[in-house]
Amino acid sequence: MKYAAAFFGASGVLLGALGAHALKEVLEPSELASFKTGVQYQLIHALALLASGYLKPARWVHWCWTLGIIFFSFSIYALVLDQVMGIDLSFLGPITPIGGLLFVAGWVGIALPAKSQKSHG
Repeated sequence: MKYAAAFFGASGVLLGALGAHALKEVLEPSELASFKTGVQYQLIHALALLASGYLKPARWVHWCWTLGIIFFSFSIYALVLDQVMGIDLSFLGPITPIGGLLFVAGWVGIALPAKSQKSHG
């Protein structure tokens, strides 16, 4: 998971910089706020992925957070930037809350015991 955490952390910082500098001139304030929300959730869950390497939750927790970033944050980026790119991506709207539910499921999974691996010795 460290590679996923590194990718989502680095790309989150880059996207945050893009939003703070280049996009503030082309987006409406509400669109920029949505973009920042996507970046914030991406960075939070990149850190969660990194920390989960030490906590060792069930593997599905990692998948919930990884897919949550893709569905939630990346759909927000696409929805905010669709007019800038000249593409109608409104069909992605229903994907965003699925990503949010995946985030919640991952956090709930932290509280559940992971299956222990049986010793073969």
